[in-house]
Amino acid sequence: MPIAVIDELIETNMSEHSHSNFPKLHNAMWPGLVGKGSPGAEPCLDLDTMLDLTAQAEVDGIKFDGVDLFLFDPHISINLNDDGIQRLAEKIQGKGFAIGSVVAPVWPPTGGGSAMGSDEDRKKFVEQVRKACRIASRLREVGARPYGVVRIDSASGVEDWSKDAEANQRKIVETFTEACKVAESYGERLAAEGEICWGGMHSWKKMVDLLERVNRPQTLGFQADMAHTLLYVLGYNAPEDELLPADWDWSDPHRLNEALKTLTQSLRRWTIDFHVAQNDATVKGSGTHDKTGHHCLPNDPNGKLSIAHHAGYWLHGDDGRLTKAFDHICWDGCMFPNAVMMKPETWNDILRAMIAVRDAHGWREEAEETADVESTLVIQSNGSTSKAKPVARKVAAKRIKVKAKAKPKAAARKAKAVRKSKAVKKQKKNSKPVKKGKMKKVRSKVAKSKPRKSAAKSKKASRKPAKKKR
Repeated sequence: MPIAVIDELIETNMSEHSHSNFPKLHNAMWPGLVGKGSPGAEPCLDLDTMLDLTAQAEVDGIKFDGVDLFLFDPHISINLNDDGIQRLAEKIQGKGFAIGSVVAPVWPPTGGGSAMGSDEDRKKFVEQVRKACRIASRLREVGARPYGVVRIDSASGVEDWSKDAEANQRKIVETFTEACKVAESYGERLAAEGEICWGGMHSWKKMVDLLERVNRPQTLGFQADMAHTLLYVLGYNAPEDELLPADWDWSDPHRLNEALKTLTQSLRRWTIDFHVAQNDATVKGSGTHDKTGHHCLPNDPNGKLSIAHHAGYWLHGDDGRLTKAFDHICWDGCMFPNAVMMKPETWNDILRAMIAVRDAHGWREEAEETADVESTLVIQSNGSTSKAKPVARKVAAKRIKVKAKAKPKAAARKAKAVRKSKAVKKQKKNSKPVKKGKMKKVRSKVAKSKPRKSAAKSKKASRKPAKKKR
């Protein structure tokens, strides 16, 4: 559907929601950790609190479908063993959620290292990716994670990168290539988040350059966050790549639209993960986190994005058709004050914005029910058990259906011929000739139901079926 038509639908403020069930709506858990917990910063919000806040959100009977995770303490240890992974899956499924994308803790303060650093730093980076892929893969195996990617970035500052841009970019390419090999061994995909605070990824042109140099589109893609990519347009940390002048006064929304179209045309083909967000065109840092795109609440009066409208540039191709490049979208709202995050209305407003995106740009897919669909038993703290929502199995069944549709034409024709042959055989089997004794009974009933005309005619009629049978 062309963007112009979509805008028209958004502006009508339809009272009824669409029947779309994709993309699934997720909430990020890491806003409880990012920019928090360090000296002078607010305390972290634990995983249970973030899950409860997400589970309580509801708009017009619609709730969040799942959550995305940060694999770092105090939420989730990157060294979690299989039993711990199972308990994590049960906890999240017990809330009725699927798990989507996970963030690998690749930064030096979290046990990783700079992707352009020393050999030891780069080994630490790749090792953290390996640990994250192991957890992600295991969550998929136990049925809790039907879709999603493993998120990474360069874990390197822009200023350090700029000291020797070409050499540092080559190092990041080499490190990302090694990380791709690890991800492929676990059947996972990596998404590099476009954020102005990471060296080699701090502008849209540098990001495209990095992706093209690694050149593993089946394994390494791009994660677009609407708050961060708006800063790409404005050329923060890379004025040479700006698409709008620094003194632009936001008086002409058409120019913003054109700039975002240019941006998305370059990065959309790489995009495999998507964050819905709002930005007031400023940067913000908190705790130990570098300054980056300022996430705002969706209804912030200073927000510069029309969320449902501008999300469409990422979700639709140049031809206006939905790309369907990812099965879920996630809200990202890092560095909100804890007082804001603890308000139920905060998450209802966020969910409402997410629903608006799906209403405008979503689609519907039906899950095929399989005979062996079972709910996962969740052990409660009091020793009782309850059944979790079997989201993963249904989505898996849906994927089987999609795969079947994607068969080559020759295989599809062969499959159709086999089905037709089976149908013909079944029809023949169900149309066996009636036995002689049964035929007599049928004739007898027919004879009783009709007036007798003459003995000759009756005899002639009785001979015809017998003659046909011979």
